[in-house]
Amino acid sequence: MSQVAIYPGSFDPPTRGHEDLIRRSLHFVDRLIVGVAASSPKSSWFSVDERIELLTTIVADEDRVAVERFDGLLADFARTTGANLVVRGLRAVSDFEYEFQMALMNRKLHSGLETVFLVPALHLTFLSSSLVREVASLRGDVSDLVHPAVQKALEQKLR
Repeated sequence: MSQVAIYPGSFDPPTRGHEDLIRRSLHFVDRLIVGVAASSPKSSWFSVDERIELLTTIVADEDRVAVERFDGLLADFARTTGANLVVRGLRAVSDFEYEFQMALMNRKLHSGLETVFLVPALHLTFLSSSLVREVASLRGDVSDLVHPAVQKALEQKLR
């Protein structure tokens, strides 16, 4: 049986931290679905289609990664894709409480769905999409925080 995992998020925009977790997840899964949440309570800079396009560019060299949009419950998305594992990143202790509650709710909604928490690479621990948006909006250099395609998209967005 192959191990299929979902790495869900808003990815607005995708960062080097997201890319790090995607690539490291491939060490223990056969297939990874990057699930771009369409119904996020967060206000977005990029449309779902733009985020999917950016993520697809970032993982173009990884044939075991698919990027897909999802609406509604993650547990339902996992059922439709055949995934039995959720990958989530924990940057700080403050992330844990929320992620722990979500993992338990997802398991209640889909008893076969487990969650694995990954700690980011040390040099990316501070990184978040909201921080990238803030720095970019103030014309700061985000070149080492995002893929070149994301940097270009940010620059175009801010023109």
